[in-house]
Amino acid sequence: MQIRIATRADVPAVLGLLADDDISRTRGFGSADIEPGIWAAFEAIDSDDRNYLIVAVDGDEVVGTCQLTFIPGLSRGGAERMLIEAVRISSARRGKGLGGELMRWAIERARARGCRIVQLTTDKRRTDAHRFYEALGFEASHEGMKLLL
Repeated sequence: MQIRIATRADVPAVLGLLADDDISRTRGFGSADIEPGIWAAFEAIDSDDRNYLIVAVDGDEVVGTCQLTFIPGLSRGGAERMLIEAVRISSARRGKGLGGELMRWAIERARARGCRIVQLTTDKRRTDAHRFYEALGFEASHEGMKLLL
């Protein structure tokens, strides 16, 4: 498996991974059409040195993805933190160690950049994901909140 920064050509496969889940489908993922807003979001991520859309590729198949965002802050002595979002492994490939490999790769990028913390959020209904993240050393230390606009 190769892990790399996504290209524009990877976007349809990434959207497929994001929709490969019952919770995501209830949020509207899964449309066959790629709206202009999606392309604009990809271009914004791709041109920003604090954001990276990552894909895990096996042969020609995109089998995993996540987005990494580096956030400067005044807390923790001004240290940068990395936020990991939208972690997905193809449902046909889960349970084979690919997710752990992708996460370890991402965490190593944070270390190399000098981040002092890696954080993520996960839907409360994703109990398998909670066990997965805890096995990697993550702790449920905070309660997340969102306001949909």
